[in-house]
Amino acid sequence: MNRRIRTALGVALTATLVTTAAPAPATAHDRRPSVIALPDGFQPEGVAAAGRYAWFGSRATGEIYRADLITGAGKQVSPATGTPSLGLKIDPRGRLFVAGRTAGDARVIDTRTGAVLARYRFAEAPTFVNDVTLTRDAAWFTDSNRPVLYRLPLGRGGKLPSADAFTTLPLTGDFQQTGTGVNLNGIVPTPDGRALIVVQSNTGTLFRVDPATGVTTAVDVPGATFLNGDGLLLLGRTLYVVQNFLNQVAVVDLNRSGTAGVARGVITDPGFDVPTTVAAALGRLYLPNGRFTTPPTPTTPYTVVAVDPR
Repeated sequence: MNRRIRTALGVALTATLVTTAAPAPATAHDRRPSVIALPDGFQPEGVAAAGRYAWFGSRATGEIYRADLITGAGKQVSPATGTPSLGLKIDPRGRLFVAGRTAGDARVIDTRTGAVLARYRFAEAPTFVNDVTLTRDAAWFTDSNRPVLYRLPLGRGGKLPSADAFTTLPLTGDFQQTGTGVNLNGIVPTPDGRALIVVQSNTGTLFRVDPATGVTTAVDVPGATFLNGDGLLLLGRTLYVVQNFLNQVAVVDLNRSGTAGVARGVITDPGFDVPTTVAAALGRLYLPNGRFTTPPTPTTPYTVVAVDPR
């Protein structure tokens, strides 16, 4: 192989690697839709994304809907269960972990077949299992009505535990359950992976949680509050906090341990109509509009809005 060909191949390979690691933001020639329609009456809440697809859960029926983020086309992948579907996360094995709201439960769905692989009943009423995050060895769920986290341990190769193998982690320290409204909501790991971060919606406070002890400490973000904080997304050290009724996403630069951060502004969009949570895909952020201020009917339209990160 001569030198000119080797040089050309090296340039091409470098370009490919850079594109894969850091997708370019949308351009004027980008044909991906900025707004994706969901089925009428769907009432979305959670979102999870992988590759060119995103999955959405219905808080009304529990149905799971998959949308193609490039074409906007979609289809039902798991039928209505009667159990709401709120927070969603997908793992590398194509399994969707679903928080079950007032049913006090969670389920795991095969995204290829729609089959329910496992169900877990965490608590009886009053309960509100709201969101979920995945770590190397567990799935963690928040309960907006209780000062606890639920942990599903994952075995070798991601093996799911038996129905009664979850544990309940009481929270102590700075976090205090306040009133009867939504308390704990979104949840993500810290940038270093050693702890968890949760948002308390009705106080606007972020907390760092020690997963071994349940001890919580307020995250120091000077001059910032995260009232109506809903879904959380961590990309590197950047934390995105969806503030649903404020129709905005707060952007915070965290330190590695997640004990402190710097507020970097907010993302807004005219298409926001009480967005609930957020997932990243194809260099964009995707947020379903919960439309909590609009009375739901079988014909009420619902959408997903795509915005550029910052």
